Amino acid sequence: MLTNVAALLLDEVHPFELGVLCEVFGLDRSEEGLPVHDFAVVSAEGPVLNTHAGFTITTPHGLERLEEADLIAVPAGSHFMQREYPEEVLAALRRAVERGSRVLSVCSGAYVLGAAGLLDGRRCTTHWRHAAELSRRFPKAIVEPDVLYVDEGAVISSAGTAAGIDACLHLIRQEYGPDAANTLARRMVVPPHRDGGQAQYISRPLPRNACDTVGSTLAWMEQHLDQEMTVEQLAAQAHMSPRTFARRFQQETGTTPYRWLLRQRVLLAQHLLETSDRTIDTIAGQTGFGTAATLRHQFVRSLGTTPNAYRRTFRGPAATAVPDVA
Repeated sequence: MLTNVAALLLDEVHPFELGVLCEVFGLDRSEEGLPVHDFAVVSAEGPVLNTHAGFTITTPHGLERLEEADLIAVPAGSHFMQREYPEEVLAALRRAVERGSRVLSVCSGAYVLGAAGLLDGRRCTTHWRHAAELSRRFPKAIVEPDVLYVDEGAVISSAGTAAGIDACLHLIRQEYGPDAANTLARRMVVPPHRDGGQAQYISRPLPRNACDTVGSTLAWMEQHLDQEMTVEQLAAQAHMSPRTFARRFQQETGTTPYRWLLRQRVLLAQHLLETSDRTIDTIAGQTGFGTAATLRHQFVRSLGTTPNAYRRTFRGPAATAVPDVA
């Protein structure tokens, strides 16, 4: 049973991510039937730590407090992608996992777990902006940039900022059951479970300067997303053979014409769902998906959520919507 929790802080810690851990594990809500944890804030770098918000945090607890923790949670911090970490911190994390305790990272806290070798061979995640760098720095980690959190048993990692709440609620649900997680979520005024992953928040603009020979064709494609397109038609537009066009497209965009077109159509659908009251059928036609059912299928595949759920997320429940087609 999870009873002893330590939040491990390094210099330039982010207060919000630390606040999530304090809110979930550090408050006594026993009058509501929720579990009480022996919670401590632990400093890895002296009794006084800077936050990236400009104020300091003091704590009497040093690394020795980690030895009794059932869970060590590492919130995000500034420059975690570039900095090195004290070996005694990494060794303490490794010992925790070896003795059967769990570790949890919030956002860029995943870099601390990676430096300890705890992401090697494991699925993990971090904020979508940092996922590529996490893969580069720790090539043995299996980084999943589209999800809100990943539970690999001893190691739990979560995406940016509020995804730490999702991971913590998941852990409460796992340890104490759905009633405890739902009660805590209501107390925090957050959903006990969010639809979709962080893919729905990722913006992927095309790097135009990398597209020397197919750039004009890409611009044309963007202007005609509602139309059917074949590689043969696109190659003719670019004045190339289909084989040459497909090869150049892959070289300059890193993907195939079909996948690029699908992503642009999903991006346009996201924009229309966020900014207009058009029906799902209308948006399906304007984005080249044709039908609401096809739009919904591709939307779920790409973002892990439905068009209507996405619209509610970004515009609120009062937004005009029609039922999703099954």
